[in-house]
Amino acid sequence: MKAVALTQYLSIDEPDSFLDVDLPKPEAAGHDILIAVKAVAVNPVDTKVRAGRGKEGVVEDPPRVIGWDASGRVEAVGGDVTLFKPGDEVWYAGDITRAGCNSEFQVVDERIVGHKPVSLSHAEAAALPLTTITAYEAFFDRLGIDRDGADKGQSILIIGASGGVGSIGIQLAKKAGLVVIATASRPETVAWVKELGADYVVNHREDMVHQVRDLGFTHVDNIAIFNDMRHWQAAVELVRPQGGIVSIDDTDLPMPMEAMKMKAASLHWEFMFARSMHRTCDMIEQHKLLTWVSAEIDAGRIRTTVSEVLSPIDAANLREAHRLIETGKAKGKIVVEGF
Repeated sequence: MKAVALTQYLSIDEPDSFLDVDLPKPEAAGHDILIAVKAVAVNPVDTKVRAGRGKEGVVEDPPRVIGWDASGRVEAVGGDVTLFKPGDEVWYAGDITRAGCNSEFQVVDERIVGHKPVSLSHAEAAALPLTTITAYEAFFDRLGIDRDGADKGQSILIIGASGGVGSIGIQLAKKAGLVVIATASRPETVAWVKELGADYVVNHREDMVHQVRDLGFTHVDNIAIFNDMRHWQAAVELVRPQGGIVSIDDTDLPMPMEAMKMKAASLHWEFMFARSMHRTCDMIEQHKLLTWVSAEIDAGRIRTTVSEVLSPIDAANLREAHRLIETGKAKGKIVVEGF
């Protein structure tokens, strides 16, 4: 099968950072389904894995396929599969401990796969799974916000709102009835987050505390840090007593906790691969949430966050997608479609 893989961990400027290769077609067994990949999206996690911090000089033989966001069609199913059948169209993020989606075919555990929204193309669908799972788990599993509106009227500050996770996060928060304060720093990203439903926009490159207070919020009920922890001090100052902060950043920056303790505020970490990596007993929750979001999309209440589509899926286009992500200026999601 065709695949895009790496044999060394290199800067994206290196022509060998991705290679077009031929690899054996995998087979489905157990709870796995074999998926014919139609479109993939690129996330910051892809760029981090490809850069391979601490893996300088390591050679992958056979070549390693990465990528964790895809849409495709079920080709075959393992003997224990009950949720899917051949021909079903699916979307998923996958498992970081296994081969990724940058290949013609991929095997994935059915319990972390959902039925693709019928109203979306494969490219539109591929933009969403990883970020959707991340934002959903961050809000509803970690912060404990009620998905169906019992917490209507609570406020949430989404830091880094114009990126992939923030773009779907705005929509999920509005669906839950929250008042959304989004951060964005450029005219095009300000327009983007407003288009997605943000009630207010502040600039995370300026004094966020002052800006949020100027909007009339002494404190914010919930805060999601969807870029990096350089905003920690501002988040701690803004979160309400007994409120919560959730972050997706694996930071090395200092995180003073005294003010969090004095507020009895909570800190949560979100890592959407945790369930599949540790084979938790509730892995199927990712199937369930993807199924719920799929229905919301088909009902017209949530939209895709794709901003750019490249074609075909090959080494050159994946290098370009990684380059765009590494600029830190991408809005929404970048998708690569079709082998």
